[in-house]
Amino acid sequence: MKHIPPIDLCYDYLDSPVGPLLVAGDDTHLHVISFPTGKTTVKPFENWVKRPGFFPETSKQLNAYFAGELTVFDLPIIFSGSDFQNSVWNSLLEIPFGETCSYGDIARKLNNPGASRAVGLANGTNPIPIVVPCHRVIGSDNSLTGFGGGVETKRYLLEHEGAAGFQASLF
Repeated sequence: MKHIPPIDLCYDYLDSPVGPLLVAGDDTHLHVISFPTGKTTVKPFENWVKRPGFFPETSKQLNAYFAGELTVFDLPIIFSGSDFQNSVWNSLLEIPFGETCSYGDIARKLNNPGASRAVGLANGTNPIPIVVPCHRVIGSDNSLTGFGGGVETKRYLLEHEGAAGFQASLF
């Protein structure tokens, strides 16, 4: 399950090619993006307030990304995970548009080469996918492995970015 802080947030849904994205945040930071399907789909908490149009810059940048006009996001985000999760999520921000790496690559970058599985778990709880590009992490055998928004969404995002080196299909 995604790590969602138990605080009051505003939320809205933004249209995208992968379906309506739940976006939540406060007056200063984006906290959550959730895909409409997949094992980590988030629904608004009772204390969240729906605020249509509350995320104009997020909407603008996501639209530009999906239009192929943006490769790096510049949004104020905040992480509220453990130190290890935060270090993994920050490492994801360093994976360039259109490139991929493995869970082991990130573990080695964090000077913890035996932590591939822990990196995978942290990657799977990334609260701000797309902006924090967890979809760019693939298996060491170049497979698409699991993804919170579903493997088809992961495939779409990688193909959209023109990423090479992953197994686009097992059949």
